[in-house]
Amino acid sequence: MARVFKRKDRLSAMSEINITSLLDLVFCLLIIFMITTPLLEQAMPVKLPTQSRIPGQGSDPKLKYQAITMNAQGEYFYGRDPVTSDELLVKLKALAALPDPPTIDVRLAATLNVQQETDLLDLISKAGLTKISRATQVH
Repeated sequence: MARVFKRKDRLSAMSEINITSLLDLVFCLLIIFMITTPLLEQAMPVKLPTQSRIPGQGSDPKLKYQAITMNAQGEYFYGRDPVTSDELLVKLKALAALPDPPTIDVRLAATLNVQQETDLLDLISKAGLTKISRATQVH
């Protein structure tokens, strides 16, 4: 039996509601919220933790370290010896040429700006060294 779509009285109210367009709108909004929600979560501010001493944490005695220090005046020290940036680059390239280069322990004064820190890290990467450790104050 076929359904008849003709109404007998055209002026009477329809007793059925067409929800197809409403469902399209709901699914469209659902997709929009699914896409935008992860983007909103990435912009949340996060308070970063400070380093604290964990029991059993410490330097590995098997690894070799070479300390590079930059004081508050921006002077470089290779171990305890003061060096210029050119001398430091030569010494770092010599370390990179070793079969098992040591980890570079970067010690920076707290008052240095980001550009000075970036310059030192750039100098280390130019030498070809990739294992870098950053010394921090433990609270």
